[in-house]
Amino acid sequence: ENNKVRTESKEDAIEVDRLTQKAWVGHPHLYVLDNSTDFEGKMSRLVDIISKIVGLPSNLKRRSAKFLLRSKPDYTKFPNDFQVFDVEKVYLRKLHPETTYSFIRRRTSVDPTTNKKLGSVYQITNVKRVLESGEVVELKRIINKRDYEDGYQIRDRKRHIVQQRRISFLYEKQSFTIHIYLAPVSDVYILHAQVQAKNGPEPEVELPPFLNVERILHDTPE
Repeated sequence: ENNKVRTESKEDAIEVDRLTQKAWVGHPHLYVLDNSTDFEGKMSRLVDIISKIVGLPSNLKRRSAKFLLRSKPDYTKFPNDFQVFDVEKVYLRKLHPETTYSFIRRRTSVDPTTNKKLGSVYQITNVKRVLESGEVVELKRIINKRDYEDGYQIRDRKRHIVQQRRISFLYEKQSFTIHIYLAPVSDVYILHAQVQAKNGPEPEVELPPFLNVERILHDTPE
């Protein structure tokens, strides 16, 4: 009624928004900005989130929270729009003195009904600590399968290869990923929420009622 550019109905707009969110489920930096503030406030939150992700100064206090689950999640209780991935994480030998550590990762899409593997993407991450500020910086880039296999040959054999199954979904406009550890340990289930602290030191998270959450996990210094 107040925007001549938009011609769809309210119902159509809601459905397009839902489909857009579904298309991005599983992305490591998925945020849904609600209308709890005016438009300027919404844009301010958007700028803060993007600034934090790319390493620029931000007012965002915290952009994630982790929780320990008591039991393995049940697929049948999840919302309809969820994605399943198998992840293999391989640490590399330290080749550059300025890099704290590096790892390569293979993420494979999985059909949750048939357990069929649908395709993989590969990534390398170099992590370093900035001495002046103590901040940890991650530099990531996509690689191909051959680069991944080459990197596998120079892996750090003193460190375990990490294997997980991950389940990504949205609940109440919050992005969640469950990490089900398969190796080197099993029966460990971590819920990762993409949120930010609004008031106080702890992030505000509306936890999904279909998960058995034991407690919040706090980061510890290396």
